[in-house]
Amino acid sequence: MKIAMVLCRLDEIALPGSRGFCLGAGARRREIFVVRGAEGVWAYENSCPHTGGMLDWVPDQFLSYERTRILCATHGALFRIDDGHCVHGPCLGKSLVPVAIRLDGNDIVLVDEPPLLCG
Repeated sequence: MKIAMVLCRLDEIALPGSRGFCLGAGARRREIFVVRGAEGVWAYENSCPHTGGMLDWVPDQFLSYERTRILCATHGALFRIDDGHCVHGPCLGKSLVPVAIRLDGNDIVLVDEPPLLCG
């Protein structure tokens, strides 16, 4: 049986825009983020493939100034929004880890994850 949890409404994320989420607790704690673009929504783990550090330095700010790429604020690496592939920076050729989500009407739904947000 699949576990599904509504993260937020689609209209709660700017177009284009991004928003971070904390899932689980303790050893199961996981930071993820959702990016909304003109062609849809995507979710990734909040972890740069270069060092494993978080991508955002300001909460919910995962996009470049132009809002056309995902940005690692620590190293300046740039990733494509639609597949998380690094196109510039120290992790060139590597990719962000995708997270399974789906749209259910206006809801962004996380699939197969712990059912609790961090407190």
